[in-house]
Amino acid sequence: MTKKTTLILGDTIALVILTIIGFATHGEVELSFLPRIAAVLFPALLGWFLLAPWFGLFDPTIISIPKNLFRIPLAMLFAAPFAVILRGALLNAPALPLFALILGVSNAAGMTIWRRLYILPAKRGA
Repeated sequence: MTKKTTLILGDTIALVILTIIGFATHGEVELSFLPRIAAVLFPALLGWFLLAPWFGLFDPTIISIPKNLFRIPLAMLFAAPFAVILRGALLNAPALPLFALILGVSNAAGMTIWRRLYILPAKRGA
């Protein structure tokens, strides 16, 4: 499996886990909430995978350097509002700025942790 494939799968799994954690904090993890979970998850995935490459987050020479992890919150700064606006359009609901902030901060933190774990073995072997 290539590094890029690993990152794509890892990012997807991380966003799925982060979304489920978000819903769990509200006590909403039953199957009946699956459509609402999807309405948050798929726009978040779309926003992330549209913007992350622009920030070099799939470039092995960039992602292997820990100081470049700042690019994750920077990418999420744009991906989260995009996801919230798209979610609002899909659900015919308002796009709340506070939700965009919470989604962005929590996803940026979770993605940074995942990406840090990803580069840790590479740094140890160097």
